[in-house]
Formats: sequence, C-alpha cells, structure tokens
Amino acid sequence: MADAKLESKARALREEIRKHSYHYYVENAPVISDYEFDQLFNELVELEEKYPDLRTPDSPTQRVGTPPAEGFERIPHPVPILSLSNAYDEQEIYDWRERISKLDDRVAEADFVVEPKLDGLTVVLHYENGVFVRGATRGDGEVGEDITANLKTLRSLPLRIPLVETDLPVPDRLVVRGEAIIYLEDFYALNKALEEAGQRTYVNPRNTASGALRQLDPALTAERPIRLLCYAIVDGDGELPETQFATIEILQALGFPVPADIRLCSTLDEVINEYQRWVDRRGELQYEADGVVVKINDLELSDALGVVGKDPRGAIAYKFPAQVVTTSLNEIGLNVGRTGVITPYAILEPVEVGGVTVRQATLHNFDFIAEKDIREGDRVYIKRAGDVIPYVIGPVLEARSGDLEPYSMPDTCPACGEALEKIDAEVAVFCVNPGCPAQLVRNIEHFASRGAMDIEGLGIKVAELLVEQGLVADVADLYLLELDAVRSLEGFGEKRADNLIEAIDESRAQPLSRLLAALGIRNVGSTVASDLARHYKNLDQLMAASQEELEKIEGIGEVVAKGIFDWFHSPANLRLLEKMRAAGLWPQTQYADSDVPQTLESLTFVLTGTLPSMTRQEARTRIEMHGGRVTGSVSSKTDYVVAGRSPGSKASKASDLGVPVIDEGELEALIGGT
Repeated sequence: MADAKLESKARALREEIRKHSYHYYVENAPVISDYEFDQLFNELVELEEKYPDLRTPDSPTQRVGTPPAEGFERIPHPVPILSLSNAYDEQEIYDWRERISKLDDRVAEADFVVEPKLDGLTVVLHYENGVFVRGATRGDGEVGEDITANLKTLRSLPLRIPLVETDLPVPDRLVVRGEAIIYLEDFYALNKALEEAGQRTYVNPRNTASGALRQLDPALTAERPIRLLCYAIVDGDGELPETQFATIEILQALGFPVPADIRLCSTLDEVINEYQRWVDRRGELQYEADGVVVKINDLELSDALGVVGKDPRGAIAYKFPAQVVTTSLNEIGLNVGRTGVITPYAILEPVEVGGVTVRQATLHNFDFIAEKDIREGDRVYIKRAGDVIPYVIGPVLEARSGDLEPYSMPDTCPACGEALEKIDAEVAVFCVNPGCPAQLVRNIEHFASRGAMDIEGLGIKVAELLVEQGLVADVADLYLLELDAVRSLEGFGEKRADNLIEAIDESRAQPLSRLLAALGIRNVGSTVASDLARHYKNLDQLMAASQEELEKIEGIGEVVAKGIFDWFHSPANLRLLEKMRAAGLWPQTQYADSDVPQTLESLTFVLTGTLPSMTRQEARTRIEMHGGRVTGSVSSKTDYVVAGRSPGSKASKASDLGVPVIDEGELEALIGGT
C-alpha cells in the first residue's frame, strides 16, 4: 500500500506526462527530448507496478496515446495502433528476448527484422478494391483524425494499388500503416525559402510534417514536401503475409514506398551488429530517425505474444544514443540576412552533442523565443540530429533562477542602428535600411556565390574587408575596383589581388539568368531567373514588363511577380542598374542564339549528385541553352532526373513517381536529338 508521498509523486508524474504528451502530439511543439519523456513514463510504470493501488483509469500507462485534436472527424481503427517500448542498450535487448521467451518457446528459434524507427507522423491508410478511400492519424491508438484529403496531396501515396505490374492479388480491403516524413534535404530547402521570404521557419521535420497534415486546408498541406514510407499491414481481407519481411516485400510490390535497407537477422547478435551499423551511418541518413525497430519476423508468433500496457511484446524500439543535451544560454545574438531579415541565435556555453562541440544554435525567430519564454541565462535543451544545424528546444524551467528577465525583441538593427520593421502577416523582423553594412556584406557574398556570378575568391571575409574599407557601397562597385586598392587590403598580395580583379572581370560574361539570380530579388532563385531569361532578352525588356505580364510566365505566380515588378521599380534599384550598365555589366540572354537546336524544348529536368565532367551549374546552362527547363525539386511534371555520384533523395523520389533517372551521357544523347 502506497503512502501519501508516493501517491503525490504518481499524481505529479501523470500530470507532467499528460502535459508533455499534449505538447508533442497535439501542439507539435515538444519542450523535452524523447529520451527524457521515456524516462518519465518508465518511472510512472515502475511506480504503478510496485504499487498497483496508485494506478488510475486515466493514467497515461493505461492508454495508447493522446486524444485527437478538435476540428477533424474521428475514424476508429480496425485494430489498436500501438506504440513501442524502448531499449537503450544491448543488455535491454537481450532482457526483452528473455522475457518473451518465457511466454512462448518458439522465440528461441525466431528470426528478427530490423527497420529504421522513423521520426514522423504515423498514418493509417484504408484501401477498398485497390482504391485509397480513407486515411487517419494514429490519434489515441483506438480512434484517429480523418486526414484523407490531406493525404491525397502526398505524391508518394498510391491512390490505387497495385502501382506496378504484379501477380499478387489485391485484397478487397487492406489497411496499411506508415509514417509521413520530410527528408532533411527538403527540410533545409523549405526553411531557407521561408526565411528569405520573411516567413516562420520550422523547428524540425517531424513537426513540419505533422502540422502540415493536420491542416484543415489540404492546399496548405500540398505546399510542404511530405513523403510517405509504409512498413506494416494492419488489417485486411484474404490471405495476408505471414512474416514482417514478406510484408515489406508485398507492400513494395503493390507500389507502396517502404524504408530502404531493412534487414532480416537470424540471431540477436546480428540484430546488435545491425543496430551498430545504423548508429555509424546515422549522420548520413536522408531523414530523421531516433533508433531502429526490432520485430519478430513471424507475425503469428508476434501476435500470440500479446500486448503489455500500450506496447506489443513482439517488437521493441532500440533507441540511438541521445543527441539532446542541456547547457547555458549565455546570450541571444542577432544575425542580419541579405534581405534584411533579423534572425536570433543562441550563444551557448560550449557543449558536446553527438560528437560535435556546439557553441551556437538557432532560435528560429522572435515568436519562437516568446512562445517558449527563452531567456538569456537560462539552461536550455539543445538538439542535434545527424547533420542538422543544432537548435534550441526550450528552457529547463526547473533550473531557472528567479532574476532572469524575459527577452525583449530589439527595436533597432544591430549593424546600422536603424529602426526595425515587422510586416503584417509575416513572422520576420526587417532592417529596411538599404545602406545597412551587414546586408551589403551578405548581398556581395550572395552576388559572388557559385550559383550566381561565380566570382572565385570573393567570399564573406573578403566582402567584409571591402565594405569595412569603404571600397564598395553596392555590388556594382565591384566592377569599379582598382587593383592598387585591392592590393592594399590586409592579407592581399599582388597575386591574390590580380586573381580577384580578373575573376570579377570574367564574371561580366555570365549570362542574364546568372545576374538575375545574383541580384537578390525576393523569391527569385536560379529556376525563376532562368524562366525570366527565357522570356526577356535583356534587363531593359524585363524592366518594361508589367506585373500581369510576369504572372503569365509558367512557374511565376502573383506573389513572385509582384516582388519582381516592385524590385525593378524601386528608385534605389534603378540607380544600381544604371551603375551596372555604366560598369559594362549588362548581359543578354543566352537563349537569344537561334542557331542552337532546341532539342530539349518543353522538357523539365532536375539535377542531383556529382556529374563526371561538368558542374551542375554547367549542366543547367547546357540544358537551358537547348530549350529545357531546370527545377530544384522532383514532381509529376518532371520529365527527367539527371543523376551523378551520390544522388541523394531526389533520385529516390523520382523512382517513387516513375520519373526516368538518366546519367550525363544520356543527357548528351537527348541534347543530340537521340
């Protein structure tokens, strides 16, 4: 019989777990790590097992998950959609097998399947007569939220099965479990685009996917690069697979995307080795995973072992070593971007996370700081997963001293002292001073970058020197630099100065599309710049274009068109353009030469990986010279993906969508008309 002190402790644990469950599953805004949540949950389990009278009907240990959020119709699952118990070291895996061996002798001879533990949003997919009819979130494990319309926007979701020719019969009814995720490459690109547009960025891929799929407007879901990976058949009619490994093979044969590199292990020693292989390549994964799932391959045996609490006995999650730590937030620093966006970042007491010493971490934006109530001097949770930039999860409230003041957003730019502005409906705060030195440095760095004017030797350190010495007031001044002035810069000798001046001079030959990408026009990257260069011979023609005319160009909508029109009608930018013209920087489009055969006309390409004999920028120029279009992401409108060495997720997505993947030689054959 538990005393009052233990009863109070159990009550506090239940309340804390409920609070963190709500933050994680409903608000998509966790404030502690998964490891810390598991520790709290396990502590409550142990307490209730030791003192059963402490167990209440509403205890988190007595249900599978959390209730669905309001605003969605509820869908009951055909069987409970369970979670998993966790293991954190090798001994716990052996202990798991020993426990279940006592329940069924067959476990001693069982083999196992090792799969990645995907860190996304669990979804349940219903098919009738081979057609996708319904989809739901996991919800509380018994009932989920109806997100059918949102799931249909995922291009990796088969709307009808089989997607490929197969001899397998399709059950009249099939219910499949999968995970909605966002690949890291796509997540970085999304956040970069949002930041440059002055919009709210996301904390991590899981919350991004979860939040997007639980939007009431499917159009908002469609704007996010969500992918689907499936790994289980929950229910169905007819003959279903007898093993987990066969389940993966059948799902793949029917056209479902499944995780790559799933292994069948005949012994638990092989499982441990396989786990270590995943740990070793953790930083190379295309998506976030927080461990592997070890499953008994024999599904009949797995089902016979039953469930304990909320967890099936026939599977267990073997978690990776934690990559969440705590450290002191010494100061909140401010970064000024090239578009004037002010971005806060954390200056930390150095701490090791996943083998890397972290001194700074992103704080996303000022709204994030306010929502989490992060204060200078706080002890904070820091997370780093794979190659993701470290970020602050939130403060350790229990460690906060009473004299820390809430953070106040700055009123002036840290670089130039001018007043900051916050544009309505945007999360970003801007410095709107065109003469801000920090913006100028970033603008020069972007202007000279490889994807823009490609001025070798002109990185951010050189840009800072040029601005500090007053040698450039805008990017046009680069073309007016005198050799003697450059030679006088710290760290520059005669040879280095000669090389820089020569590289700047050579950049005058860059085509119009490169210059348009270099100017830093909002929402104009290399793809939009190429589209503009295809329609306008030079800057004079582009300056004369109306917003309505710009909107008619494929791939340019109202927002992008307005940004382009406004940029070319800003008095400051018009002065910059005239200065560039006077400096001899006024390129013509590379598409003006009618002698170049347009063998790739109307075809859309995506480039990925390292090509054998040319850079991706050179490949882009070559494709566009022959009438083709190059975009940054794979979709159903993509005609070809050109892949080199280490192609990454774009080649995988092309395979999912049935888009042909070709190499450099096959690209040349297309250009040659074969």
